[in-house]
Amino acid sequence: MRGKLAIANAKLAYEHYQEAFSGERWEFLAAKGANPQRCLWASTSTKNPEYADVMYVEELIGPSTVNRCRRRRSGPFRITARVRGDTVTKGVKKAHKLIEELAAVGVDYDDISETLELEGVQKFADSFEELLDGVRSKRGQLAAA
Repeated sequence: MRGKLAIANAKLAYEHYQEAFSGERWEFLAAKGANPQRCLWASTSTKNPEYADVMYVEELIGPSTVNRCRRRRSGPFRITARVRGDTVTKGVKKAHKLIEELAAVGVDYDDISETLELEGVQKFADSFEELLDGVRSKRGQLAAA
């Protein structure tokens, strides 16, 4: 199961995205001018040196997706990645099966997902606050001048 949960989680999130932006309700909203938000995959660099640098990037290609790929990661992607079309919608049944297998051995997927979501949102909030602090500091410097 090593290295598969993150990809399975993203594939299930994308499946949810497709459900949210389809059907009668969505068609009504789209007719009124609504636009779907795109999925943003962030932190897709691999932390485990046993994995290919572009493992997550290759598996999360799909319509209406954006991959936040750092410059140091985009080089390896351009050199070694295999773009195989829409990969994020492939293997969704396997992703569901993996979640079932994890539950069978006592891993609480919902708890893990919630924890990761809260930590991710906090990281973005912290980064945004840091950006605002920089703007406030610069504004203070300019006002004093």
